[in-house]
Amino acid sequence: MLACGALVRELQEIFAANGLDNFTLECLPAQWHMTPAKIPGGLRQRLDDKADQFDQVMIGYADCGTAGEVDRIAEEYNAVRIPGEHCFEFFAGRDTFAALHDADPGTFYLTDYLVRYFDRVVIAGLGLDRHPELLDAYFGNYNKVVYLSQQPDPTPEQLSAARAAAARLGLSFEHLPSGFGELEEAVVSFASAPSPSRDRSPPLPPQRLRAPS
Repeated sequence: MLACGALVRELQEIFAANGLDNFTLECLPAQWHMTPAKIPGGLRQRLDDKADQFDQVMIGYADCGTAGEVDRIAEEYNAVRIPGEHCFEFFAGRDTFAALHDADPGTFYLTDYLVRYFDRVVIAGLGLDRHPELLDAYFGNYNKVVYLSQQPDPTPEQLSAARAAAARLGLSFEHLPSGFGELEEAVVSFASAPSPSRDRSPPLPPQRLRAPS
């Protein structure tokens, strides 16, 4: 699995809970969550370097603001990606996320990762530590923060940090425990699919069959 670094902890927990010991996990920088234009090039470079070492590859990204580039790369490398437009969607679930978006498109979402590293990924990542005057340019059209917690019962410190993040952005706050949402389902389904390397008949000549086991 080649995934966003923001998903490391959740993916490791999913692997452990489901006995998925046949995965190799490679991650790209989590900070790219805020700069999605970097994601396609990073994926392609890592897949060029690593893909033919595996029978199957899963891309641990949604579309993530790449305007379809992740899907094009997945097709190019015969890989599978996690369904959804954003990581928030597969944590919340497609139906819930659609309802949240319809109710208030001006919502900024936090996950456990983004709460833990809010200053580094959001504030410093957007340059707001150096240029606080840009806060309104980035967040002036947002109305609230929704914290999608992967832990069903976050600690008081986590909730306090999430509320503080919303206050720093000048937005109202809402907490919605999501768990792993559809991420776990997608990973387990991928892991249970037959491996092409075990089903080839007759054997194929050397070629890139891209996807992690």
